[in-house]
Amino acid sequence: MADTLNRRTLAKTAGVMAGAAAATRLGAAAAQDATPAASPVSMDVVDEIVRQWPDVSSEVAQTVMDKYGPPQEATASLLIWHHNGPWKRTILNRDVVQHDFPMPHPDLLEQFVDYQVPPDCFDELAKYDGSVIVERTKGEISARCDKEEMNFLAINLANDIVTGKRSVEEARMFYAETAMAFKDGQSDPYVEGFVFDVAVSGTADPDEPAM
Repeated sequence: MADTLNRRTLAKTAGVMAGAAAATRLGAAAAQDATPAASPVSMDVVDEIVRQWPDVSSEVAQTVMDKYGPPQEATASLLIWHHNGPWKRTILNRDVVQHDFPMPHPDLLEQFVDYQVPPDCFDELAKYDGSVIVERTKGEISARCDKEEMNFLAINLANDIVTGKRSVEEARMFYAETAMAFKDGQSDPYVEGFVFDVAVSGTADPDEPAM
């Protein structure tokens, strides 16, 4: 019986060691494959990913890379840039979301900045544009469209609503008029960059314990 117990103990030990070795190999492989946030992904890798994407997604990807270079992260369905230009983060999705305001277009390019929205303004921003997304806890606001210029426009107008410069209706009207003018080749400061000072910290709202 002692021999049987010894054999079982040895087998169990060998199994544990084999599992640990396998985990070590997997961890090493994952570490080797991981891309540091500050390091761009190889263009060969990005090209291979984007080659499988629908035309609209690959075209937007090329436009963003022409301006900001290769992303810092890449998966089969996402490209991610960190601190590219005025943005805290840019996420390009392979898969699009249909959006019909102010005219039908695909939403796939989401761009973020630090911004604190008072909770009593959340409903107004939701009425203004469903593709303007607010993260109260993180202290971020993002806009999702198919063009960077329209994301500038969306967030600039969101700031106008929060600061009381425009009503929801006025912001929607200005958005539609400016987007149509942009489509016709006319520009505006609201589509060229931010018309307000973007915060660099202090926008997060972790809330308070309830117990």
